[in-house]
Amino acid sequence: MFKKYGLFIFHLTMPIISSGVTYRFGLALSGGGYRAAAFHLGTLRKLEELGLLSKVDVLSTISGGSITGAAYALHSGSYAIFHDFMAAALQRCSVIGYVLRSKVFIRFALGLVGFLVLSGGLLFTRWAPLSVLPLGLGLWLILRFQFHLLPISREIEKAYNAYFFQDRTLGSLKEVPKLAIGSSNLETGRPFTFSRHWMGDSTYTYSEPAIRFVAETFPIARAVTASSCVPFAFDPVSITPPFFKNPEDYKRITPQLIDGGVYDNQGIQKLTQPKNRFACDLIVASDAGGGMDFAGNYRNTAALLLRTVDLFMNRIKNVQMAASLFQNVASRNTPIAYLSLSWELSKCIPGFVTNMAHGNVLPQVLAARQLLPAWIEHPKENRAAIEEHLRKQVNYATIAARDLTPDRLALASGVQTNLTPLTPHQFNALVQHAENLTELQIKLYLP
Repeated sequence: MFKKYGLFIFHLTMPIISSGVTYRFGLALSGGGYRAAAFHLGTLRKLEELGLLSKVDVLSTISGGSITGAAYALHSGSYAIFHDFMAAALQRCSVIGYVLRSKVFIRFALGLVGFLVLSGGLLFTRWAPLSVLPLGLGLWLILRFQFHLLPISREIEKAYNAYFFQDRTLGSLKEVPKLAIGSSNLETGRPFTFSRHWMGDSTYTYSEPAIRFVAETFPIARAVTASSCVPFAFDPVSITPPFFKNPEDYKRITPQLIDGGVYDNQGIQKLTQPKNRFACDLIVASDAGGGMDFAGNYRNTAALLLRTVDLFMNRIKNVQMAASLFQNVASRNTPIAYLSLSWELSKCIPGFVTNMAHGNVLPQVLAARQLLPAWIEHPKENRAAIEEHLRKQVNYATIAARDLTPDRLALASGVQTNLTPLTPHQFNALVQHAENLTELQIKLYLP
């Protein structure tokens, strides 16, 4: 290992121990549907290659990241077998296709067609003025009973179970890494987390008396569904009576769980929050967010609404990044290697120098970079020298040789947030980009 990667990686692959204190190593996997699930496979594979994956203590996942994270936390055996299983599933299994083929969806679609046919048929009779009544009745039924008539989340849970989790429960998860699957609770406005021995929401935990849940028998497929339950498209996931430790508590609360990305799309909040049961001292954050591209005109309310939601989500992401990465430097002193799908590899080292100039790089990280005092004091004036020094120190030329071409980077970044199969080209581009970013960012920020 010393000869292959140099002194820096040699230190990385040593046990994460200093002065007798064991540091908790956390990995955050963001949301983003199958795009995120594939991108995070690249992060996991690079961590395995660097000898770091086995050192991860806590795995915090959101939405699409929960698919990969939960599957990994269930797997025993070599990483290569797990990677091949996930690669095949993400390129073959369509969760949306499963839903569209389900009896529930077909029954709903036939009912909707029936109302349309009835309304159209009335137009050619003497009852034509009444043709709007079937349409009105259908619209009323959808608005009043949509989630009862079309419980899409149940079908998504069945698809996840068939493709990835095979009737496993939270109690089946490995002890290490400790998995924390994140969702958002509409009832409390707080994150609701699933893990092997505990699931809950801080509002319930600190209520009087405390409300506690039975985690060990809760289906993993349902937890991942709650984590990836996109608002507007899917119905919220509820916690049913068998999973309350005190059955009477079911009468006190009604948790309604939706996509964890609404509260924390990077999955990093639990790892960085002081005194949180999942808080860590060293963190890698893999963000498969595609960023916000420039869009055209918005010609209808639906398009405007969707773009507005994108804006809200992007705002949440930026606020979280500022809190987790930059404010952390002044408060928690936690080294974080952050990588994002939307980043270009060539801009990571210049970005490090920019972070230096803004005081957003921890002193211990700067010390490990072996930078001259004058460079640390005046990074802007010494940018060229610092960048050249860093490129040599992290062996950037080797990583850059594997960088995606502009076309392949555009292909990876352009994958939509959905649950339909990826093409081999999309999958390979996502994995390779994540591998490159993971290696570079760890070398830069986690000495």
